[in-house]
Order: sequence, then C-alpha cells, then structure tokens
Amino acid sequence: MKVSLKWLRDYVDIILPPKELAERLTMAGMEVKAIHTIGDTWDKMVIGEVVAVNPHPNADRLKLATVELGTEQITVVCGAPNVRVGQKVPFAHVGARLINGHTGEAMSLKPAKIRGVVSAGMICSEKELGISENHEEILVLPPDATIGMALSAYQGDVIFDLDITPNRPDCLS
Repeated sequence: MKVSLKWLRDYVDIILPPKELAERLTMAGMEVKAIHTIGDTWDKMVIGEVVAVNPHPNADRLKLATVELGTEQITVVCGAPNVRVGQKVPFAHVGARLINGHTGEAMSLKPAKIRGVVSAGMICSEKELGISENHEEILVLPPDATIGMALSAYQGDVIFDLDITPNRPDCLS
C-alpha cells in the first residue's frame, strides 16, 4: 500500500523527518518497504502561467508559448496539443534535471534551437517530471497554484510503500 506524507499530514500533525517516521511505522507493525521522494530533482522548476500561445513560424504542430514566471516571461517552443492561455504549468529552466519524454533517460535541460527558434526552458509533461508515463500533454496545475513558486514546494511529496502483514488487517482501512 502506498501512503502520501502530505495525505497523512491532513489528518495527523507530523513533525518527524520521513526516515524516522518510516522507522516508527515499521516498529508499529506496518513495514515500510521503500520511501520515494517526489520532486527531489525539481530544483530548477517553478510554476508559471501561459500568457500567450502563437503558431511556430516554421512548424505546423509546434507552438510558441510565453510563460509568466513572476520575475520574467520566457517564450518556449511547445509541441503539446493542450497548451492554452491562462493555464498554470510546471516550467523547467535551463539546467533542470528531467526525464527525456522520448527515451525515458535522465537529462539536463539545455537551450535548443527548434526549427529556427531558440527555446530556453520547457513546459513539462508528467513523464518529464517522473510522475507518470503520460508524455502526450503538458501537466496543467490547478488555477490556485502560485506563479513563481518552486514546483517541489507545491507538488513534491514523500510516498511510503507499506507492506501490511496478515496480522494487521486493521491497517487496510
């Protein structure tokens, strides 16, 4: 069973670091098989708002998306079919560590010239963030997401992978 630390904090005041909490859960009869940190590699990613979407001058399926980041606006090349003005999105600056959406390998984002237009950043999909295998569309965040906020502070979490033993069926509810 997988349990989110953010979800636990909705119900219980937890001040322990994740590793110590995992030890205490294990001692209570809920073995923690693994601890997964979501967002620990998102150091150069922030929340942005798409303020303009224009056609790419040299490609039919690509768009130029201008993203407001709070301190600056950056225009990037975007191939996602669901990019729209007004969306809050995860934005990766140059140097951010991502998952390559095509190969699945880790990469460091570099500026790229795509069909003659320089793109210095990226609006991310779930796959590029390592959240899921969805690479067809960008991840759209809720409208209340704060522009310029670190993505790890907004979306990051710790997931405990619990192994519930047969003598503790009460832990399944």
